Amino acid sequence: MPLAPEWQSFVDAATAAFPALGTEVLDAAEARAFLAARSAPAVVPIPVAAVEEWLVPGPEDAPEVPVRLYRPLDAEPTPGVVVFYHGGGFVLCSLDSHDRFCRLMANEAGVIVISVDYRRAPDARFPAAAHDAYAVLRWVADNAESLGGDPARLAVAGDSAGGNLATVAAIQARDNGGPDIAFQLLLYPMLDPACDSASYTENAEGYFTTAAHMRWYWQQYLITDADRSDPYANPLLAELTGLPAAHIATAEFDPLRNEGEVYGGLLRDAGVPVEIHRWNGTVHGFMSMAFHLPETQQANASAFTALRKALTRTGVS
Repeated sequence: MPLAPEWQSFVDAATAAFPALGTEVLDAAEARAFLAARSAPAVVPIPVAAVEEWLVPGPEDAPEVPVRLYRPLDAEPTPGVVVFYHGGGFVLCSLDSHDRFCRLMANEAGVIVISVDYRRAPDARFPAAAHDAYAVLRWVADNAESLGGDPARLAVAGDSAGGNLATVAAIQARDNGGPDIAFQLLLYPMLDPACDSASYTENAEGYFTTAAHMRWYWQQYLITDADRSDPYANPLLAELTGLPAAHIATAEFDPLRNEGEVYGGLLRDAGVPVEIHRWNGTVHGFMSMAFHLPETQQANASAFTALRKALTRTGVS
């Protein structure tokens, strides 16, 4: 199906607002400044019970990692906990860029959400973000009870590059004997540095996020050919048995569409329960951007329902 008129209007507006975002700005710091200067005006935030800023212990080469904790308005006394990793190609975006999405997730899924401000490339290249992702996950598992959450009901979630970090954190937890993860929520995950799938060709240009953008992001994050084949950078090459159940959302007009769906198939082949939802007529990043459009509302409702179901007391053993 073609891009719906309302989504074409969104793409046109986004392209006009950010004409130099990505490959046209070859310096990451300049790209971040460009993005910040042209961000949408602040809106009244979605109310939650509480928002807390923390500095948590990081890996050896990053003593502290900033996180933001969101407490839901209406939740059971000891809710599940979700560690969330924002997208942005490992280079852009921040806790602030995904603040609205995290508030919505906390309330709709009835969970504590902890959003991670991992180190970004190229200032800190692979494996810095992957190490931060796992360090925060371990800290959350160790401290979930004192934070008011249930350490037995822990999930990882992320969009785009954050989807990579979410599943990589789950793989590291499996490889290192813990913590136990109940669920992974992966939204149009950025998984394959080869950037050569059919959806890269079909959706190379014209949908705001381009194939050239994605290749540029990978170039900022990875240094060597060995990095490209490291399963903590490229989960498509990982051993996937023993990973937690997953909900994967993809967008029809997205260069990353195929790799998310391929990854879902690989999880299923490894015996991991997985649901894969392709949202037709949509573009990369849609679930945390165009909140007013019905496809975004439907996709978010589907994702948050799956998350709530996975983290209820009857949803985990």
